[in-house]
Amino acid sequence: MFGRMIRGALFRQWKKMLMIAFTIALGASLATAMLSVMLDVEDKVNQELKTYGANITVVPKEASVLNDLYELEDGGSAEAYLREDELGKIKTIFWAFNIVDYAPFTSVKAKLADGSDVTVVGSWFNHHMELPTGEQLDAGITSLRSWWEIKSGSWLDEKSDADENSAMIGAAIADKLGISVGDTLEVSGIAGSRELKIVGIFDAGGDEDDQIYVQLDTAQALDGLDGCIDSIEVSALTTPDNELAVRAMKEGVGSLTVSQFETWYCTAYASSICYQIQEVITDSVASPVRQVADSEGAILKKTKLLMVLITILSLIGAALGICNLVTASVMERSSEIGLMKAIGAQNGAISGLVLTEIFITAIVGGVGGFFAGFGFAQIIGKTVFSSAINVRPMVIPIVAVLVVIVTLIGSIPAIRMLLSLRPAEVLHGR
Repeated sequence: MFGRMIRGALFRQWKKMLMIAFTIALGASLATAMLSVMLDVEDKVNQELKTYGANITVVPKEASVLNDLYELEDGGSAEAYLREDELGKIKTIFWAFNIVDYAPFTSVKAKLADGSDVTVVGSWFNHHMELPTGEQLDAGITSLRSWWEIKSGSWLDEKSDADENSAMIGAAIADKLGISVGDTLEVSGIAGSRELKIVGIFDAGGDEDDQIYVQLDTAQALDGLDGCIDSIEVSALTTPDNELAVRAMKEGVGSLTVSQFETWYCTAYASSICYQIQEVITDSVASPVRQVADSEGAILKKTKLLMVLITILSLIGAALGICNLVTASVMERSSEIGLMKAIGAQNGAISGLVLTEIFITAIVGGVGGFFAGFGFAQIIGKTVFSSAINVRPMVIPIVAVLVVIVTLIGSIPAIRMLLSLRPAEVLHGR
């Protein structure tokens, strides 16, 4: 009997029930889309921000101490170096998969043929390396400094033997010397000289525009620094700092309990990744680039807050729509409800009947809204981040709970009206 009454009510008021389902579907779709993007946006935003450079720098411990004591801009002394043969170890740390890119740097003071001074920087460009884990990696400043504008020529290609003594030159020094792509430039260091062929002129918008960039081993050969590097720039996917990360950074990891240390170490904070890099690179100090790290955290927090606000507003709108539709449905059925009360039906049974009808409609609308929201999330991902959004399994129960809560809240005014109906007044048309 109960089932027949529900089926009859659904079919008699199918238009109104369809509107309720549609309203719930709208709220569920927006909630699904926003929650899916919010849970996946951290990696997407991090990937976007990685195009603006490294967020971790690694320097020799001696250079870091000198920098702290004397505020040296160059970060150290001529005898403070890291070991090139340890670079592959960076991809062996706990958060190895969060290391997107990295590149070593060796800067030497050289002289041009006219006796003027110039800074020659050696680095990786599109360096291919075999990692200790057996994996392969292509890394370097070609991707790490992707914002550089190549004014003429092209990026230096490490994989071509013809580029062994090739170089890229900054726009400022190129204009000063009257250098163009294809010209040669002789530079001399402490241990020897090289005749470099200019393959590209770049505009970095900073001090790099007054420098010459060559392959790492070329710069090392100028000063006899075989296997030595000044610094490493690392681009890593990180989690915004919280109180635990700030405490570890300010007070040191010794201030953490064992459980706190495990939580911190196993979370991709910039400070924990720096700590792990220091563990594998001998006599090194790794530190986050605070401007980049803080910007990432601020952008992620604001983006997530926006997603939460949109979700809340969409659910409030859905609850108001359900309230109006269910209340109108109860008013239309007031005679039917009054008759049921007159023949002995209790308020609880009638409320259960109405709520069952609404929840059946809500299930249909919620399922439809979830799949529609999944589609909306993919549209957002492709449009904003040029990649698909991964819908986490936890979104399903969260959306289900939200649909139940919104349906209950939207039904409360109608249920209160139902409970206040007096059979005698309703049946007499009052």
